[in-house]
Amino acid sequence: MNFKVHITLLLISLSLLSIAQETENTDTTTTTLNKGKFFVNWGGNRGFFSNSDIHFKGDNYDFTLYDVKSEDKPKGWHIDYINPKRATIPQTNFKMGYYFKNNYIVSLGLDHMKYVVRQPQIVTIDGYLDLAHNEGNTAYNGTYNNVNFLLNGEKDVGGDFIDFEFEHTDGLNYIFAEVARIDDIGKHLNINPNKLKINIFEGIGAGGLYPKTNATIIGKPRNDEFHWSGYGINLTGGINLVLFKHFQINTEIKGGYINMPWIKTTADGDTATQSFWFLQHNITFGYVFQLFHKQK
Repeated sequence: MNFKVHITLLLISLSLLSIAQETENTDTTTTTLNKGKFFVNWGGNRGFFSNSDIHFKGDNYDFTLYDVKSEDKPKGWHIDYINPKRATIPQTNFKMGYYFKNNYIVSLGLDHMKYVVRQPQIVTIDGYLDLAHNEGNTAYNGTYNNVNFLLNGEKDVGGDFIDFEFEHTDGLNYIFAEVARIDDIGKHLNINPNKLKINIFEGIGAGGLYPKTNATIIGKPRNDEFHWSGYGINLTGGINLVLFKHFQINTEIKGGYINMPWIKTTADGDTATQSFWFLQHNITFGYVFQLFHKQK
């Protein structure tokens, strides 16, 4: 999948849609104005990631794994989505927002994605390892110049890097702010807005990455703390259904770019860097209500 093409097409589509909506005549007779409303949404996601070059660095080693494949870690339909004690186990989405105009929203959110390096897979390695016996697994010592390398997380199966893990599974936490335009298309179908509103929306956002990275790379103890590791930007588009003026169902496609130059990998302060494109499909449920008085 060419993620740059997907993101470019999404940007073009949203831009054309926004232009078309701006030129549309505004229906001022709508009985349900949005300005002053507030909403909260919760749901789940599936994530897809482009291949990534991952650069690992610490005392006595500095190497890069090229074109690494990854995947998400879906939970499926499960009670954990609504269990507060286990809410971080599945891939979840939280967003709260405010209508500062009838057709515009500002929101804050958290996308709890999960990123797992796929195994087994063959990658290319470039760099060196020169570890002492008290620094990690010296079996990996050597200088590598674009050498094919087998990543394999199973200890007894074999491979160049055995017992290898690199995951953002608690998780790849994208904390973002977003601005979006929303338009009621149900009014063109003569649907009673007090019973059902069908909205389309498109937005742009940016934020930071706050993962808890599970990295077992050269035999060192992993860093097991949440930490700021980078930033992201995104585009979003989808459909919003409002039932009986308050209950929301949202389905959206969200794509963007993530750059993580400050990943903490070990308890000794070793680091990694990577960047990649991502694509999500999100389904969320929520509640919307009038926070301030309706516009006259």
